[in-house]
Amino acid sequence: MRHGPRGRLVGLAYVAPALLFVLVFTAYPLVQMAWMSLHDWSLLSPPKFVGSANYERVFSDTQFWVSFRFTLLYTVLITPVLIVGGYLLALLTARNTALRRLTRTVVFIPVVIGLGVSSLLWYWLFSSDFGLVNRALTDLGLVAEPVLWLGVDAGLSNVAISASVVWKVIGFGMILFVAAIQAVPADVVEAALVDGASHRQRVTRVILPLTLRTVLLVTLVSVIGSLLAFDQFYIMTAGQPGNETATSVFYIYLNSFPYLKLGYGAALSMILAFTILIGTVVQLLLTRRSHQ
Repeated sequence: MRHGPRGRLVGLAYVAPALLFVLVFTAYPLVQMAWMSLHDWSLLSPPKFVGSANYERVFSDTQFWVSFRFTLLYTVLITPVLIVGGYLLALLTARNTALRRLTRTVVFIPVVIGLGVSSLLWYWLFSSDFGLVNRALTDLGLVAEPVLWLGVDAGLSNVAISASVVWKVIGFGMILFVAAIQAVPADVVEAALVDGASHRQRVTRVILPLTLRTVLLVTLVSVIGSLLAFDQFYIMTAGQPGNETATSVFYIYLNSFPYLKLGYGAALSMILAFTILIGTVVQLLLTRRSHQ
């Protein structure tokens, strides 16, 4: 390996493109957002410095806390399904069976579909007039009349959108879990088999503990993705009824652009970013503890 000034310059040259990317597309927008959050800016007039006024306003903004609670509810609802479902699919896919290749293909294909396209597809499937979901439920005699899945009842809308997102992204977690399961040393699993451990015991006492770091990683990615949910709610419900299905990002969008409150929207974004930062730190601490 090269040492000295020349070696350091070579190393810096290798990381420079990635470092430049992070500075331009992550660090600078974050600093700019923090600056905007301290100003009253409508995009139609010059920004006016207001200090912490935007942050103080958040505490009395009932609609923001409604959207924040709804986002947390959506996150709590969908995250266990993605983790448990993805892990079970990974156990099925990681085994050397005839369904292995078919399962990987069928489950992973929705991952490469854009979230906007997926949301439009499921908006059509859940349509009360011509959706296939209501048609199937009616033909099976499970409902007497079409169910109004979207935009009328916040609970039903949450369930419908969660189902569409699970279909869309569960394959991502499955692939990561498959890689982690296949990385478990075969001799460890064989030793458990020789000791008389059943399949369930091998999974819960050998494979799962050895893949816990991947489980924590997928959980973090899922939680962050849920907290940043926007496209599916914007397309499928547009926040209806009465903004009850407006997520935090959707509410930030409303304030920043339709309501022309860019400074206040930036303050809301900083609060959401801080929330995600706390979750990330907790995940890193859990990952470090599991590795010890």
